[in-house]
Amino acid sequence: MIIRIVRMHFTEAGVDEFLRIFDANKQAIRNFPGCTHLQLLKDADDPLVYTTLSHWNKDADLAAYRKSELFESVWGRVKTLFSERTQAFSLVKFIEL
Repeated sequence: MIIRIVRMHFTEAGVDEFLRIFDANKQAIRNFPGCTHLQLLKDADDPLVYTTLSHWNKDADLAAYRKSELFESVWGRVKTLFSERTQAFSLVKFIEL
């Protein structure tokens, strides 16, 4: 399983638009082949910072999503709302207690 984390810093004006875009597309993203989990997290200290956490069956599933029309349409709109560069990385479970 691949865990994908994307931390996004928005402009004050961009937060509401991002939330509308996320709400309109969350089911399509969650139902994309290979996606088993999708969560939106809000920073505890900064109301302009949000993080998506998604789980993918394998690298190829995440790669297919990132090449999809769905990703292109969502990311194309969301990236215009950022106040600074996003941080994105993929992880695999290592130790679970």
